Amino acid sequence: MQPLSPESDLPALAPAEQAHCERVAAEIRRRIEAAGGAIDFSAFMDAALYTPGLGYYASDGATFGEAGDFVTAPELGPVFARCLARQCKELFEQTGVQEILEAGAGSGALAAELLAEFEHLGAPHVRYRILELSGALRARQQKTVAARVPHLAARVEWLDRWPGSVRGVVIANELLDALPVERFRVTGSSILQLQVGIGSDFGDGNDASAAGRRPPGMAAGRTKQDQPSGRPGRGFAWRERPADAIVSERVTPLGLPEGYISELGLQAEAWVGSLGARLEHGVALFIDYGFPRAEFYHPQRATGTLMCHFRHRAHTDPLIRVGLQDITAHVDFSAIGDASRAAGLHVLGYTSQAMFLLGCGLDEIVAASDASDAATHLRLTNEVNRLTSPAEMGELFKVLAVGRGVDGPLRGFSLNDRRSRL
Repeated sequence: MQPLSPESDLPALAPAEQAHCERVAAEIRRRIEAAGGAIDFSAFMDAALYTPGLGYYASDGATFGEAGDFVTAPELGPVFARCLARQCKELFEQTGVQEILEAGAGSGALAAELLAEFEHLGAPHVRYRILELSGALRARQQKTVAARVPHLAARVEWLDRWPGSVRGVVIANELLDALPVERFRVTGSSILQLQVGIGSDFGDGNDASAAGRRPPGMAAGRTKQDQPSGRPGRGFAWRERPADAIVSERVTPLGLPEGYISELGLQAEAWVGSLGARLEHGVALFIDYGFPRAEFYHPQRATGTLMCHFRHRAHTDPLIRVGLQDITAHVDFSAIGDASRAAGLHVLGYTSQAMFLLGCGLDEIVAASDASDAATHLRLTNEVNRLTSPAEMGELFKVLAVGRGVDGPLRGFSLNDRRSRL
């Protein structure tokens, strides 16, 4: 991922992309007008990402891998899945249940690699279910699995809603960061909740909030290149309102300074609650980028963690290119741990991705590779570096394990367990 890009550095849109952006913007505008002129940012993010047939994840817009908008660990190669499979196999032995539920399976690469590795590890009869709400992504996942492991494809079942009960291992790799968040801003006397309204036609940005001021660190969200057809009133602008009670109750004790902007992942916490209501016996592994609460709301992180991804360029303006770019926020793992405990689950481990992979046998996997094949060994070395380097995914990405009915130690956390930091 390239560093933060000014909007002017983003690639130009093709006519078909511009047309899609217009359709998504029109739907969001309709929702804003129906709500009386503004919607909470979480509703805007939900519409931009998940509106059926239009949203980034609900249409053909989301693209994974080197040729897409961003790369997830499974797209780098097989190493991530090989390590994860070893943790899953240990859990199969502890629980006596050979079942996987992967929530939000992206391109399907992780599912395909895990199935292949389970077969290699002597567990070829794993029941594999994928919980995926997007019809477009389901089709992509089915194609990936059929192409990579055709003899195992029949073992995969796709779900578009929670099953009545869950057993075994739940995998959520880069799921929580994509769930809509609330945004807030701290003032001297109150907490304000950020909303999105309809802006003037490529105006001067002075309509960014109800008070006519753009919150610090935020772009206006309107440029001629990105606005549908340049027609008046089609852009989006930031608004503010007094925060809901739940937002105020969560933010006030943090003691954040004047002007501080950040996020609350309330939908991610609710998702964990839904999991807790259904998990009978097993472990959920959350793999995502984020921090414990003290780091998430660090004084130096005063404009929040919200990030947008478009063709491997990262920027911070979610109000442009709606439906064409990914919108994410880092995960507050302390909040996810709290939500897990509130749902009756136990927090079983928390560590960095690098330490988790090492605990799952990364060194042995690398040592077993054929070093005489220079090209393959170079690809493997590059993959391991991206997965484990502190400058890449190794430290920013964390792994959190929560579960019910599992008491044994987990190998992924055997080298380094940071639960005390949550």
